[in-house]
Amino acid sequence: MNKNRVLIVDDNPNMSALLSDMLDVFDFDSAQATGGSRALELLAGEKFSMVITDLRMPEMSGSQLLQTIKDKYPQLPVVVISGYSLAAEEDSLLSELADEFINKPFRMDDIERVLQKFFRA
Repeated sequence: MNKNRVLIVDDNPNMSALLSDMLDVFDFDSAQATGGSRALELLAGEKFSMVITDLRMPEMSGSQLLQTIKDKYPQLPVVVISGYSLAAEEDSLLSELADEFINKPFRMDDIERVLQKFFRA
């Protein structure tokens, strides 16, 4: 059986590991990238069903990554996760481009809701 594969982009390896474990519970494979450049390399070479990205990262922000992904892979769902309040322009960009937004701290049912929205609707 071909599992859905999710790319997790977060500069915090503990957060990536937590998300990976949560996805595994729902029978999803995942790959992890610690920044936007690595995420774009993985997207260019592998097939993914969804991207889950943190918003605040040092090298490339989640907003920049989101915009680049939507330019190159417009059909690929991108879920943004953040624990920060958003500036008005960032909020507008996310509303336009992000397929879903999850606030930190998130729970297992938040991840389940997103997966059901895109893969079991």
